[in-house]
Amino acid sequence: MTTTELPVLFLNDLVVLPGMVVPIELDDSSRAAIDTARASSDGHLLVAPRLDDRYASYGVVATIVQTGRLQTGESAAVIRAERRAKIGSGVSGPGAALWVEAEELPEEDTDTEEIRTLASDYRSLVVASLQRRDAWQVIDTVNRVTDPSALADLAGYASYFTDEQKRQLLETPAVAERLTVLIEWTKEHLAEVEVNDKIADDVREGMEKSQREFLLRQQLNAIRKELGEDEPDGAEDYRTRVESADLPEAVRTAALREVGKLERSSDQSPEAGWIRTWLDTVLELPWNVITTDSEDLAGARQVLDHDHHGLEDVKERIVEYLAVRSRRAKRGLSVVGGRGSGAVLALAGPPGVGKTSLGESIARALGRKFVRVALGGVRDEAEIRGHRRTYVGALPGRLVRAISEAGSFNPVVLLDEIDKVGSDYRGDPSAALLEVLDPAQNHTFRDHYLDFDLDLSDVIFLATANVIENIPQPLLDRMELITLDGYTADDKIAIARDFLLPKQRELAGLTADEVDLTDEALREIAADYTREPGVRQLERLLAKALRKATTKLADAEGLEHEGDPEKLIIDLGDLKDFLGRPRFTPESHERTSVPGVATGLAVTGLGGDVLYIEATAVEGKAGLTLTGQLGDVMKESAQIALSYVRAHAAELGIDDPSVLDKQIHIHVPAGAVPKDGPSAGVTMVTAITSMATGRPVRSDVGMTGEVTLNGRVLPIGGVKQKLLAAQRAGLTTVFLPQRNEPDLDDVPAEVRETVDVRPTADVATLVAAALTPVAAAETTGAEAQTRAA
Repeated sequence: MTTTELPVLFLNDLVVLPGMVVPIELDDSSRAAIDTARASSDGHLLVAPRLDDRYASYGVVATIVQTGRLQTGESAAVIRAERRAKIGSGVSGPGAALWVEAEELPEEDTDTEEIRTLASDYRSLVVASLQRRDAWQVIDTVNRVTDPSALADLAGYASYFTDEQKRQLLETPAVAERLTVLIEWTKEHLAEVEVNDKIADDVREGMEKSQREFLLRQQLNAIRKELGEDEPDGAEDYRTRVESADLPEAVRTAALREVGKLERSSDQSPEAGWIRTWLDTVLELPWNVITTDSEDLAGARQVLDHDHHGLEDVKERIVEYLAVRSRRAKRGLSVVGGRGSGAVLALAGPPGVGKTSLGESIARALGRKFVRVALGGVRDEAEIRGHRRTYVGALPGRLVRAISEAGSFNPVVLLDEIDKVGSDYRGDPSAALLEVLDPAQNHTFRDHYLDFDLDLSDVIFLATANVIENIPQPLLDRMELITLDGYTADDKIAIARDFLLPKQRELAGLTADEVDLTDEALREIAADYTREPGVRQLERLLAKALRKATTKLADAEGLEHEGDPEKLIIDLGDLKDFLGRPRFTPESHERTSVPGVATGLAVTGLGGDVLYIEATAVEGKAGLTLTGQLGDVMKESAQIALSYVRAHAAELGIDDPSVLDKQIHIHVPAGAVPKDGPSAGVTMVTAITSMATGRPVRSDVGMTGEVTLNGRVLPIGGVKQKLLAAQRAGLTTVFLPQRNEPDLDDVPAEVRETVDVRPTADVATLVAAALTPVAAAETTGAEAQTRAA
C-alpha cells in the first residue's frame, strides 16, 4: 500500500468515482487546491466529498486536465479521477491548500467467476435502463468497458443515484460488494421506471383520446353547421326545447337560468353533465297533462265490482269522489281554493284482502293513470324528497319519478306498505310524507332535486298498511282511514268462484268444461285448509288442486279411451287426494274441556284471531306468574283480573276462596308470539274463575273486552276482525263490551246471523253466562277423571 502526501479538494454537491472526468467550478478554496497541486505535486490532488457530520474517509486521486473559464466567465478546472485512496491524517505542505496522507488501495483481483457473473448481470441492467432512453452511444461505451471495477464506477455518471449512494460506492473498495449493491439499486430503479412509464403512457393515451374526441366533435359540429343541423346535446338545443315546451312560468324561468349556465360552461365541465340531466328530468315531466275523470258513476261502480268482491266502503268512497267531481265540473267549480281536488286514502287491513290490487282498479274506474310506489323498507328521506344536485348520482324523489312514469299530473299513486317505512341516521321518510299527504300543503311540494314547487293536489294517494299502529300519528291524521277487515266465509266462496278459480284455471291451461270445484269443497278449503282474513292462501291451494287435476287429465288422455275424458269435479271427499289433510281443525271444544281455559279474541297484523288463556293454581306463596311473552299492558290486565276475582269471589260463585291465595299461573299459548293490549281482561277473569270454581268455559263461547277493578267491561277495537275470527274458529256466542254495540253495524249480516253477539257491561254477568252450569261441570269433571284413569 503506497502512501502519498497530496493537497485535498472537498466538493459540496458532487461525488467523483474513479474513471470519471468532470468539470469543477472554482471558488477560493478549490482554486487554492488546484494551484497548489499544479505547483507542488505534478498536477495530482485528492478529491473527496464534503460531509456535514464527519470527515470523509475515502476519496480519489485525480489529475488536473485543464483549467480555464466557463461561458459565464467563472474559473473552472477539468479533472480526471484515477484511483481510490483512503484519507489519512493531515500533514503540512506548501501553498494555501490543505494537505493529507493518501493511502492508495492496491488493485483487487477481479478475474473470478463471482465477479464476472455480477459484472455481466449489472451490465445487462445498465443496458436495459439505457435502452429505455435510446442512449445507444452510451450503451456502446458501457459494452467496451471490460474491467468490472471500472464498470461499477461508471455509476458515478448515473443521474438516478443519489449522492449518498455514490458516497457509499466510493467507500466500498470491494468490487463484488459494489456490484451487488448496484444490481439491487438498478433493479429498484428499473421497477420505478416501469411504473412511471406506465402512468405516463396511460396519461398520454387519455390526453390523446380526449384530444381526438375534441377534434372529432369539432369536425362533427362543423359538418352539422354546414348541413344546417343543430347539435342535439348543445345548449342552443336545450334553449329551444325549453322555450317551446309547455311549462309553468316558474319552471320555465328556472330552466332558462340553468340553460344559461350550460351555455357558459365547457363541454368537459362536470357541471354541464349535471345541468343536462336536470333539464332532461324537467322536460320529461308531464307539466300540463291532466287526464279527464270518468263521469259515468254506474260504469265506475261496474269496474270496481268486476275486479273485487265486497269492499263496499272503498267502492262507495270512490263513487262519492266521482259524484262530487262531476257536479263541481258541471258548475264550473273544478278546483277548490285554487288547488286541485285530489284525495288521500289509507287502506288498512290484513294481508291478502286486495289492498294493492284495489289501487289499479280504482285508477281504471276513474280513467286515470296508475303508478305504484313501494315504501317497504325505505329508510332514506331523500327517497321521498330527492337528493340535492350537488351529490354525485343525484336523482329526484320517488314521487317525481312516479309522476314522470305515469305521464300525467293527476295519477293514482299507490304508496304500498306505508306502515313499514323505517328511519335512521339518513332521516325519517314518514316525516317527508307529512307534506305529501296533507291536502292543504301538497300543492307546494318541493323536491330537493328539482328545487321548485310541484302541485300534487290533483293526485289521488292510496296508502296501504297492515298495522295502523306502526304509522306515526301525525301522518295517519292526514289520511282518510278505510279499514278492510277481511272476508266472511260466503265472501271467500264467492271470490274463489268468480275470481280465483277462473284465473287459476287459465294459468293451468284448463277450462270450466274440464275441471270444477263444488261449493262444499271451496267452503271446506276456506274453513279447514286456510284460516286467513284474506284469500292469498286460498288462491295458492286452488292452484295446487288444479295442478294435480291437470296431471290427472294428462294421465287419462294418455290412456286409450273412446271420446274425450269426463269432466273432473273436485268434491268434498276429493280434497285429501288433491290437497292433503286439513291444516286446521276445530279445537275450541278440546282446549276448553278442562276448567281454567277461556277463549278470547285478538287482532294481529294478520287480522283477527282466537286467543286461548290458561289459568291454574299451584302450591306456594300467593302471587301471580305470567308466561307467553306478554306486553306490559297485558300483564297489568292479568293483575287487575286476579284482584277482581279475589275481591268478588262469592259473587262469582267461588266456594273455596283459599285457592286464590296460592301461586296463580296464567299462560297464553304460542309463547313465541308477542302479545299485548287490554282486550284480554274479561278472558283472564273468566279463566281464573273457571279454575277456582272447577266449571269449564263453554266451548262455543268467545269473548273480548277490557276489565276494570270494579268489574266494568270497557270498549275495545277491531270488533269486525274479531267476529270474523270467531266465525272462522266455529264459535257461536261472543261477548262484547256493551259500548261496542254500535260497531256491529259494520259487521256483515252473515256473521251476525251465525254468531250470537251479546253486549255486556258487567264482567260478572259475562262469567256467569260463559261458564257451564254446575251439573254439567260435575259431569265434565267426572268424564275427565274417567279419561285420566
